[in-house]
Amino acid sequence: KVLQFWDLCGCSARVVTVPPGPLIRVEGQPVSIRCDVKEYTGPSEQDFEWNMLKDAKGQKTKIISSFDSRYSDQMYSKRVASGDISMVRLQDNEVELKIAEVKLTDAGFYECQTPSTDYVISGNYMAQVQLTVIPNTLKVSPKTPLPVISEGSDLTLSCNVTRELIHPTYLSVTWSVKKGTTSEEILTFGPQGDVVTGSRFARRYADGGIRLVPGRNGVFELVISRMTTSDEGNYECNGTEWTHESGGNWIKIAESTKEMGTVAVTPTEPNFTLTLVADVNPQTTAEPTELACRVTNIANLPLGGRLGVSWEHTSLPGLGDDPQTSHPIGSLDANGNLLPGSIYMERMKSGALTLSRVQPNTFKLRILRTQEIDMGQYVCSVSAWSVNSQGDMVKTSENRSSPLTVRWDAKRPIVNVVAKRIREASVGGSTFELGCSVTTQNIGDAGYSVLIQSQDSLDSTVRTIMTLSPDNVVQHGGATDPNRRDNLVLTKSGAAEFRFRLAGVQLSDRGYYWCDVTAWTKQQPGQAWTKASSSESNKIRINFLENGPSFSIAIKSDDSSVYPWETAKMECSLSVSGSSPKTDDLAYEVKWFFTRLRGGPAAVQVASVDRFGVVRKINRNSSSDTRTNTMTVITTSSVVSSDSGEYFCSVTPWYLSASTGAWTEAQELTSSKVFLAVKFAVWDSLKLPLLYGASASLGVGLFSLVLGLVCAQCCCRNTAHLPRSRNKLMDLEMD
Repeated sequence: KVLQFWDLCGCSARVVTVPPGPLIRVEGQPVSIRCDVKEYTGPSEQDFEWNMLKDAKGQKTKIISSFDSRYSDQMYSKRVASGDISMVRLQDNEVELKIAEVKLTDAGFYECQTPSTDYVISGNYMAQVQLTVIPNTLKVSPKTPLPVISEGSDLTLSCNVTRELIHPTYLSVTWSVKKGTTSEEILTFGPQGDVVTGSRFARRYADGGIRLVPGRNGVFELVISRMTTSDEGNYECNGTEWTHESGGNWIKIAESTKEMGTVAVTPTEPNFTLTLVADVNPQTTAEPTELACRVTNIANLPLGGRLGVSWEHTSLPGLGDDPQTSHPIGSLDANGNLLPGSIYMERMKSGALTLSRVQPNTFKLRILRTQEIDMGQYVCSVSAWSVNSQGDMVKTSENRSSPLTVRWDAKRPIVNVVAKRIREASVGGSTFELGCSVTTQNIGDAGYSVLIQSQDSLDSTVRTIMTLSPDNVVQHGGATDPNRRDNLVLTKSGAAEFRFRLAGVQLSDRGYYWCDVTAWTKQQPGQAWTKASSSESNKIRINFLENGPSFSIAIKSDDSSVYPWETAKMECSLSVSGSSPKTDDLAYEVKWFFTRLRGGPAAVQVASVDRFGVVRKINRNSSSDTRTNTMTVITTSSVVSSDSGEYFCSVTPWYLSASTGAWTEAQELTSSKVFLAVKFAVWDSLKLPLLYGASASLGVGLFSLVLGLVCAQCCCRNTAHLPRSRNKLMDLEMD
């Protein structure tokens, strides 16, 4: 019935739990045993009682209670009153029994009991755990290390950790170093045979700088290699005894720490000798330079130590901005990392200057093409690097070499440019051609950039016409008219020769022309050009006078007299002298005039042709025709008697000026006069009309005669013959 009621109320049985045993502890060490209760009813805060039994079913001895201060037995009352034994409430349903210093007589079974607050008694109200107390046999015996060692030497820390194996317990050993009040663990070995290093020594242990050497009979050795000054301090050895309880928990049951001694590290700087020599010494500008910094007689370099180098340069007086200042060229650290100086960074990137380690103890500085600014004193500084306690490379010492002077007789690069006239521009529209020859000294292989420059007079502003880069790229200057760029040509005609051509010169092109040439060199193929020197040539002048072309006019006629029905042909021709323009650059305005009387003052315009080729005629003779070609104007006409008189032509030439580029009107020209006579002959005028009239009369008469005969024969003839009647009167009547 009780069980049925308990099931109906939905409750479960009370459960009291303690840690699984047995619990192994060391005499004199603190002990803690926890107890909790679950699945109970009543108030949330539960009471606890602790009892001790020598065996699992022996007599109980009361230790302490949470609600009864007089609960303790006489043998525990003093210890409870002194606080050696106490109970601490952790939660409403959990407490902890504490023994400050456990004794061998405290070994036994400890029972945790909870008074009932349940409606129905169910479950367990007590739980037991066995406590085993063993004697403290843990011993830690360190070996005192050397108090002073040299930097770079190895330090061996030996520690003997033992205990009597009464119950299955485990040991661990820990080394630490103390500096002032701060202690830092180096390495821990155990209790499971694993190794745990301190954060500052993890990398050093991984690199082999710290080694653990387990020995026999509890002897453990820790070897610290390559000691540095940062490893100084008071070293300690700690031994710990452990037990492995049910549930997989490791419990520390005993511990002992002993000082091993203070270790001081005497710094020992590496010693070595530096020798700086010039393996390749330049004799002139643009030759290579090679300096070698050799390290010899190396001593006290720690194991794993390395060498680094840095280079410095000091300019000679007059070659640098501040000859007293040393400029860093670059450096190589212990790991071979290159750190270029700011002034030499671009040269190192291009490969014109290199720093290298050709042997472990030899460093080299190479300059591919030495310049004048590279003259001066060079110094190499070699630094020694060692591994610190963190496993990082740190600089420990540095030595400087004696200065080495690199100098030669400076022969400055010289560029000479000579300009000469290839083609003379004597008139507008002609072609001007200029040639420039370049000679150099103390430069070697070079490329050239050319600027064609001009000025109207020797004291006027200089204009840049065209440019040619060392890579043969042509560009027009800002003074070039975009419409005339096709007339400008700049070419490289030889290794050091250049030509400039200006076609169709104009009056605005008059002035002085010359070449401005700059010599460039390269440190090595594929790199940027470096300016060596520059120079200007002599000046060539373009100077001409623009007079324009000269024209002359002539007139002629095929016949001086014609008959009225014939055609008269007159030709007005022009000739050009001086600077003859092109055919497409000429045009004319032509006018024809006529006077009836020889030498008469009144001239009548017959026809005209404007400079665009449009013909205009005067309405006096529809049969006249006018046409032109390049230099000739021809007029033809079917002549009548009124066309008799004097003829002449007037021409106005137009030409495209080569000097100005505009159409220009020349002076009007008038030709001489030619007289055209129209003949008049009476017989010649009448013979044809008389011949035509006689022929027509004769023809008409013959035609009339033939027509009469035909009519008489066909219409009036009587074909039947009748005899004449005797009656004459009748015949007459009939007639």
